[in-house]
Amino acid sequence: MSELRAVLDDLLAEGQSLDDLVAGLPSEAWATMTPAQGWTIAHQIAHLAWTDDASVLAATDAAGFQEVVTEAWKNPTGFVDEGAEQLSRTPPAELLERWREGRAALASALEAVPAGTKLPWFGPPMSPMSMATARMMETWAHGLDVADALGVEREPTMRLRHVAHISVRTRDFAYSVHSRTPPAEPFRVELTAPDGSTWAWGPEDAAQTVTGPALDLCLVATQRRHRADTALVATGPDADKWLDIAQAFAGLPGGGRQPSQ
Repeated sequence: MSELRAVLDDLLAEGQSLDDLVAGLPSEAWATMTPAQGWTIAHQIAHLAWTDDASVLAATDAAGFQEVVTEAWKNPTGFVDEGAEQLSRTPPAELLERWREGRAALASALEAVPAGTKLPWFGPPMSPMSMATARMMETWAHGLDVADALGVEREPTMRLRHVAHISVRTRDFAYSVHSRTPPAEPFRVELTAPDGSTWAWGPEDAAQTVTGPALDLCLVATQRRHRADTALVATGPDADKWLDIAQAFAGLPGGGRQPSQ
């Protein structure tokens, strides 16, 4: 199995996990508010469906995708939210089916991209592997919002490896988007995986480190939990600052979540 296929399989599994949460909901429950301000469960699924559709277009029709980017620049802070808002008005059963079709189409489209190809995106171009990882991160994060809205606690899986990886890889982006100069030296990041093993990035002798549960870094970098509500430990001033601004998703700085009382 190729490395890309393995990521795509995990992406499909993560999508199915969220699908299982919403498939049996009565239509009125799709209007339940989630922790994301102003977003219902319907908004969350609509956003995933919209972005999956955009990703398919990027992988199959670069010129067509460029037209979407041109429209996005007319409203850079609200374009994606507007897409979610419009699609959220779709009847729940129809919206769910659209998302199902879109995520299946995305896996097929990314697997068919020729090796070495970079796909256009709203930010820097991405490889199919990077796009699959980014979709995995978003599916997990928005799925968490839905689970929180429903009062469901989902057990973390080893699929979190992809979310943790993109969380670490976007360190310099997080600094830059906050108008800060990224540290010159890499951190050592050591995280405890759901099965108790260790996932690690960066040199073992790095002067600055971040340690703790993998789930906690994923929660912080997707801005679904405040760092104060996690067991993450930072050693060094830059590593400590990173946990304040970590952002695994593209776009302007996110507002994050407030610490629990």
